[in-house]
Amino acid sequence: MKIKENIYDTNKMRIILASNSPRRKELLKLLNINFEVIVSGIDENIENDLSIEEKIKHLSYLKAKSVFDRTTGNRIVIGSDTMVIKEDNVFGKPQDRQDAINMIKMLKNDVHQVITGIAILIQKGDEYKEYLDFDTANIFVKDLSDEEILNWLNTGKYVDKAGAYAIQEEFAVFIEKIDGNYSTIVGLPIHKVYDILKSYI
Repeated sequence: MKIKENIYDTNKMRIILASNSPRRKELLKLLNINFEVIVSGIDENIENDLSIEEKIKHLSYLKAKSVFDRTTGNRIVIGSDTMVIKEDNVFGKPQDRQDAINMIKMLKNDVHQVITGIAILIQKGDEYKEYLDFDTANIFVKDLSDEEILNWLNTGKYVDKAGAYAIQEEFAVFIEKIDGNYSTIVGLPIHKVYDILKSYI
Protein backbone atom coordinates (compact mmCIF):
# COMPACT_ATOMS: atom_id res chain seq x y z
CA MET A 1 0.00 0.00 0.00
CA LYS A 2 1.30 3.46 -0.82
CA ILE A 3 1.16 6.27 1.65
CA LYS A 4 2.82 9.70 1.73
CA GLU A 5 6.23 10.29 0.16
CA ASN A 6 9.14 8.56 1.83
CA ILE A 7 11.40 10.64 4.04
CA TYR A 8 14.03 7.92 3.62
CA ASP A 9 15.69 6.31 0.59
CA THR A 10 14.53 2.69 0.67
CA ASN A 11 16.83 1.53 -2.16
CA LYS A 12 14.01 -0.56 -3.61
CA MET A 13 13.67 -2.51 -0.38
CA ARG A 14 10.19 -3.97 0.02
CA ILE A 15 8.74 -3.47 3.47
CA ILE A 16 6.02 -5.94 4.39
CA LEU A 17 3.82 -5.98 7.47
CA ALA A 18 2.76 -9.55 8.23
CA SER A 19 -0.48 -8.45 9.88
CA ASN A 20 -3.88 -7.19 8.83
CA SER A 21 -4.36 -5.35 12.13
CA PRO A 22 -5.55 -1.80 11.41
CA ARG A 23 -3.81 -0.68 14.60
CA ARG A 24 -0.42 -2.02 13.51
CA LYS A 25 -0.88 -0.48 10.07
CA GLU A 26 -1.57 2.93 11.61
CA LEU A 27 1.48 2.66 13.86
CA LEU A 28 3.78 1.64 11.00
CA LYS A 29 2.56 4.63 8.99
CA LEU A 30 4.21 6.83 11.62
CA LEU A 31 7.57 5.98 10.02
CA ASN A 32 6.46 7.65 6.76
CA ILE A 33 7.53 4.69 4.65
CA ASN A 34 5.86 2.77 1.85
CA PHE A 35 4.83 -0.69 2.95
CA GLU A 36 2.50 -3.47 1.95
CA VAL A 37 0.46 -5.95 3.94
CA ILE A 38 0.60 -9.71 3.54
CA VAL A 39 -1.29 -11.66 6.19
CA SER A 40 0.53 -14.68 7.62
CA GLY A 41 -2.50 -16.78 8.54
CA ILE A 42 -0.55 -19.03 10.90
CA ASP A 43 -2.05 -21.09 13.69
CA GLU A 44 -1.41 -18.99 16.80
CA ASN A 45 -2.03 -21.83 19.24
CA ILE A 46 1.39 -22.93 20.47
CA GLU A 47 1.62 -25.62 23.11
CA ASN A 48 5.13 -25.70 24.59
CA ASP A 49 7.16 -24.91 27.68
CA LEU A 50 8.36 -21.50 26.53
CA SER A 51 8.13 -18.52 28.84
CA ILE A 52 5.55 -15.87 27.98
CA GLU A 53 8.28 -13.62 26.60
CA GLU A 54 9.80 -16.36 24.45
CA LYS A 55 6.37 -17.47 23.25
CA ILE A 56 5.43 -13.96 22.13
CA LYS A 57 8.71 -13.62 20.24
CA HIS A 58 8.22 -17.06 18.68
CA LEU A 59 4.69 -16.23 17.51
CA SER A 60 5.95 -12.98 16.02
CA TYR A 61 8.71 -14.91 14.26
CA LEU A 62 6.31 -17.50 12.84
CA LYS A 63 4.14 -14.73 11.40
CA ALA A 64 7.10 -12.98 9.80
CA LYS A 65 8.71 -16.22 8.55
CA SER A 66 5.48 -17.39 6.91
CA VAL A 67 5.37 -14.23 4.81
CA PHE A 68 9.13 -14.10 4.27
CA ASP A 69 9.10 -17.61 2.78
CA ARG A 70 6.35 -16.59 0.33
CA THR A 71 8.25 -13.58 -0.98
CA THR A 72 11.57 -12.94 -2.71
CA GLY A 73 14.13 -10.21 -3.25
CA ASN A 74 15.35 -7.44 -0.98
CA ARG A 75 12.72 -7.17 1.71
CA ILE A 76 11.94 -6.43 5.32
CA VAL A 77 9.16 -8.49 6.87
CA ILE A 78 7.68 -7.39 10.19
CA GLY A 79 5.74 -9.79 12.39
CA SER A 80 4.19 -8.96 15.74
CA ASP A 81 1.96 -10.44 18.41
CA THR A 82 0.43 -9.06 21.59
CA MET A 83 -0.60 -10.73 24.84
CA VAL A 84 -2.36 -9.39 27.92
CA ILE A 85 -1.02 -10.94 31.12
CA LYS A 86 -2.13 -10.84 34.75
CA GLU A 87 -0.72 -13.13 37.43
CA ASP A 88 0.40 -15.70 34.82
CA ASN A 89 -3.05 -15.69 33.21
CA VAL A 90 -2.94 -14.99 29.48
CA PHE A 91 -5.88 -13.06 28.05
CA GLY A 92 -6.39 -13.55 24.34
CA LYS A 93 -9.26 -12.36 22.19
CA PRO A 94 -12.60 -13.09 23.90
CA GLN A 95 -14.51 -16.07 22.57
CA ASP A 96 -17.85 -14.39 23.15
CA ARG A 97 -19.53 -11.57 25.08
CA GLN A 98 -19.59 -13.45 28.38
CA ASP A 99 -15.90 -14.24 28.03
CA ALA A 100 -15.27 -10.52 27.49
CA ILE A 101 -17.23 -9.66 30.65
CA ASN A 102 -15.17 -12.15 32.65
CA MET A 103 -11.94 -10.69 31.30
CA ILE A 104 -12.82 -7.10 32.14
CA LYS A 105 -13.92 -8.09 35.64
CA MET A 106 -10.56 -9.79 36.20
CA LEU A 107 -8.59 -6.81 34.89
CA LYS A 108 -10.50 -3.98 36.58
CA ASN A 109 -9.29 -2.19 39.70
CA ASP A 110 -5.78 -3.61 39.30
CA VAL A 111 -2.64 -3.59 37.22
CA HIS A 112 -1.75 -5.99 34.40
CA GLN A 113 0.87 -6.29 31.68
CA VAL A 114 0.76 -6.06 27.92
CA ILE A 115 3.62 -7.76 26.11
CA THR A 116 4.13 -7.20 22.38
CA GLY A 117 6.74 -9.13 20.46
CA ILE A 118 8.36 -8.19 17.18
CA ALA A 119 10.23 -10.24 14.60
CA ILE A 120 11.91 -8.43 11.73
CA LEU A 121 13.44 -10.54 8.98
CA ILE A 122 15.65 -8.74 6.49
CA GLN A 123 17.07 -9.89 3.16
CA LYS A 124 19.44 -7.42 1.48
CA GLY A 125 21.46 -8.99 -1.32
CA ASP A 126 23.23 -12.00 0.16
CA GLU A 127 22.81 -10.71 3.70
CA TYR A 128 20.07 -12.14 5.89
CA LYS A 129 19.37 -10.99 9.44
CA GLU A 130 16.76 -11.68 12.09
CA TYR A 131 15.77 -9.37 14.90
CA LEU A 132 13.59 -10.74 17.69
CA ASP A 133 12.51 -8.62 20.64
CA PHE A 134 9.58 -7.76 22.89
CA ASP A 135 8.40 -4.84 24.97
CA THR A 136 6.31 -4.77 28.14
CA ALA A 137 4.00 -2.11 29.55
CA ASN A 138 1.99 -1.99 32.77
CA ILE A 139 -1.62 -0.83 32.60
CA PHE A 140 -3.56 0.34 35.64
CA VAL A 141 -7.32 -0.07 35.14
CA LYS A 142 -9.93 1.76 37.23
CA ASP A 143 -12.75 -0.02 38.98
CA LEU A 144 -15.68 -0.43 36.58
CA SER A 145 -19.33 -0.89 37.43
CA ASP A 146 -21.34 -3.58 35.67
CA GLU A 147 -23.10 -0.86 33.72
CA GLU A 148 -19.81 0.62 32.55
CA ILE A 149 -18.61 -2.78 31.42
CA LEU A 150 -21.81 -3.36 29.41
CA ASN A 151 -21.63 0.11 27.89
CA TRP A 152 -18.11 -0.66 26.67
CA LEU A 153 -19.13 -4.04 25.27
CA ASN A 154 -22.07 -2.43 23.48
CA THR A 155 -19.61 -0.53 21.29
CA GLY A 156 -18.63 -3.89 19.79
CA LYS A 157 -14.98 -2.84 19.76
CA TYR A 158 -13.86 -5.54 22.18
CA VAL A 159 -14.28 -8.47 19.79
CA ASP A 160 -10.81 -8.66 18.21
CA LYS A 161 -8.86 -7.26 21.16
CA ALA A 162 -6.65 -9.22 23.54
CA GLY A 163 -8.06 -8.71 27.02
CA ALA A 164 -11.37 -7.49 25.52
CA TYR A 165 -10.38 -3.84 25.64
CA ALA A 166 -8.65 -1.20 23.51
CA ILE A 167 -6.73 1.66 25.07
CA GLN A 168 -7.16 3.76 21.90
CA GLU A 169 -10.96 3.48 22.01
CA GLU A 170 -13.65 4.58 24.49
CA PHE A 171 -12.14 2.23 27.07
CA ALA A 172 -9.39 4.86 27.51
CA VAL A 173 -11.50 6.60 30.19
CA PHE A 174 -11.00 3.57 32.43
CA ILE A 175 -7.20 3.60 32.19
CA GLU A 176 -5.77 5.23 35.30
CA LYS A 177 -2.20 5.29 34.01
CA ILE A 178 0.35 3.33 32.04
CA ASP A 179 3.97 2.51 32.72
CA GLY A 180 5.63 1.85 29.39
CA ASN A 181 5.27 2.71 25.72
CA TYR A 182 1.79 3.46 24.41
CA SER A 183 2.46 1.87 21.00
CA THR A 184 3.39 -1.39 22.71
CA ILE A 185 -0.08 -1.51 24.26
CA VAL A 186 -1.78 -0.73 20.95
CA GLY A 187 0.08 -3.58 19.24
CA LEU A 188 3.45 -2.61 17.77
CA PRO A 189 6.39 -1.12 19.74
CA ILE A 190 7.17 1.38 17.00
CA HIS A 191 10.15 2.84 18.89
CA LYS A 192 11.89 -0.55 18.69
CA VAL A 193 10.85 -1.12 15.09
CA TYR A 194 12.37 2.24 14.15
CA ASP A 195 15.67 1.45 15.87
CA ILE A 196 16.01 -1.66 13.71
CA LEU A 197 14.73 -0.27 10.41
CA LYS A 198 16.70 2.98 10.47
CA SER A 199 19.85 1.08 9.49
CA TYR A 200 18.17 -0.22 6.33
CA ILE A 201 15.83 2.52 5.14
